[in-house]
Amino acid sequence: MLWNAVLLSIREIKRNVLRSFLTILGIVIGVAAVIIMVTIGGGATMQVKEQISSLGSNLLMVNLGRRMGPGQSASPAPFKLADVEAIEEQIDSVVAATPTANRSTTAIFGNQNWATTATGTDNQYFTVAKRTISEGRQFSDSELRAGATVCIIGETLRKNLFGRQSPLGENIRLEKLSCHVVGVLESKGQSSMGMDQDDIVIIPLRTFQRRISGNQNIGMIQVSARDGVATEKVKAEIEQLLRERRHIAAGKDDDFNVMDLKEITAMLTGTTKTLTALLSAVAAVSLLVGGIGIMNIMLVSVTERTREIGIRLAIGALEREVLMQFLVEAVVLSSFGGVIGIALAIGSSVWISGLLRVPFVFNAGVCVLAFLFSAAIGIIFGYFPALKAARLDPIDALRHE
Repeated sequence: MLWNAVLLSIREIKRNVLRSFLTILGIVIGVAAVIIMVTIGGGATMQVKEQISSLGSNLLMVNLGRRMGPGQSASPAPFKLADVEAIEEQIDSVVAATPTANRSTTAIFGNQNWATTATGTDNQYFTVAKRTISEGRQFSDSELRAGATVCIIGETLRKNLFGRQSPLGENIRLEKLSCHVVGVLESKGQSSMGMDQDDIVIIPLRTFQRRISGNQNIGMIQVSARDGVATEKVKAEIEQLLRERRHIAAGKDDDFNVMDLKEITAMLTGTTKTLTALLSAVAAVSLLVGGIGIMNIMLVSVTERTREIGIRLAIGALEREVLMQFLVEAVVLSSFGGVIGIALAIGSSVWISGLLRVPFVFNAGVCVLAFLFSAAIGIIFGYFPALKAARLDPIDALRHE
């Protein structure tokens, strides 16, 4: 009986193809929108994780914090090179620590100029931040000690100043400072915060302090923990050491903060998942609209086929058989909408992922759930029209014109 009902419903759909398609359009849009939102959201979440993991799963960043209130400093004292050395020497679970000082500047070569960020650091930076040199070399020990005017540039800076020309051996100007290019960083693309990680010029810390900042201040310390050591433990040790070195009394708040990349990853992925869920919920409203459309068309279909229903009931068809026929028609309609929506969603997701440059993450579970939900929409919204058809009086139905 069920198979006959399916065949009858397919026949009715074929008789009114355009009307059937318009009926399921809400289901198609709803299913496609939900799957696209979840797929793109999953790709964005994976991209965030990949970008942060490229910095190192055991990386901690020590930044200056700002405190406000009675007896508290609005501008905390900057870090010193001795703080970096103490972290590296006194905490056994630390592999390397590197100082970084940054300032926005303009790089000039010939008649080309580009706004970029100058970073003063040492060779430990390349290990801690997982940056590699694609062309040229790192700084020599003598260059670091003497504060030589040498630099290593990022790929974005290389393209905008030199085009296809090799920058090695050339001199660029950072405002009034002339730097000899000794290396080019391998490209890393945008960070999870949308910042271009290749728009950078790295110079020795002493050079930065003497020729650009004019002081010995260090804005941030990057720390790499040993593999197998819990970063929470390293974070606590760094906080304790810096509290002692910065003479922060017990009960007072830190004027610095130690950020663990795991915390940043959890925060960003949590935000991405929340936004994906909200957008998917909005898109799911289309499924409700599609269900109402199916109910409306099925009610019209009952009215159009009243005489047919009357004949079936008159020759012995049971109410449950009529109910089953119309209910199956509604489910078949909504299921077709689900299948078309899934196919549309997969194709659109691949295209949008390429457009937004996020990974395409196929989620079979979401597709199955969306299809089952579309079928459930057919059952829920098709039940009332089917019940109305099953309860028609045969005599009144046969008199219907």
